[in-house]
Amino acid sequence: MEFKYRAQAKHIPMSPRKVRRVVDLVRGLDVDEAISVLRFLPHAAALPITKVINSAAANAEENFGAERDSLFISEIAADGGPRHRLAPYGGRFGGRGKFKPIIKRSTHITVVLSEHAD
Repeated sequence: MEFKYRAQAKHIPMSPRKVRRVVDLVRGLDVDEAISVLRFLPHAAALPITKVINSAAANAEENFGAERDSLFISEIAADGGPRHRLAPYGGRFGGRGKFKPIIKRSTHITVVLSEHAD
């Protein structure tokens, strides 16, 4: 039976689209390799993703006694969280007398780690 170690961060104030382009870079990598890749990325989403990966690795080590060297990212996802519309006056006036509200997006990041089958 293969254990899966999981961590999740909710309500990260970034759009899921911007987080997904960083998530796609680290999917399938070893934990330490993913952390070193994220350290040198210029994207703002690299910091919360690093925190979630470190949290999942700490869960695996502390709660289940897994070795950090044998862990890799088997699943990682950036799903859309709740959207906050700035109302009633937060927005822009669009063409033909329409009003375009400003929508602040958020993201839920989920990381699932597995062990290498040695």
